[in-house]
Amino acid sequence: MQADGSDAPIETRLVRVHGRVRGIGYREACVHRAHELGVTGWVRNRMDDTVEAMLQGSPEQLADMCGWLSEGMSAALVEELEVTEVKPPFARFDRFERLATL
Repeated sequence: MQADGSDAPIETRLVRVHGRVRGIGYREACVHRAHELGVTGWVRNRMDDTVEAMLQGSPEQLADMCGWLSEGMSAALVEELEVTEVKPPFARFDRFERLATL
């Protein structure tokens, strides 16, 4: 669900963040930033020490969120951001939340 109520198209991206992003509050900061931008979906740690996020929003919201994931938290050292477009049909999220580790 779009937070801004506009008719902009909704897109979905699965993002894997590699680097030093665990144990520094990255996921909690991610939730906060997603709420600010109106992005829906989820974020979780993975067993391989990466962080994974499912992002849903307008193309502009997703670009802003991916920019933040890459460079928005000074304590993080992001080495790589893998972004995969999720083709429709896809589930629609109504909020952004932190999930348990996969």
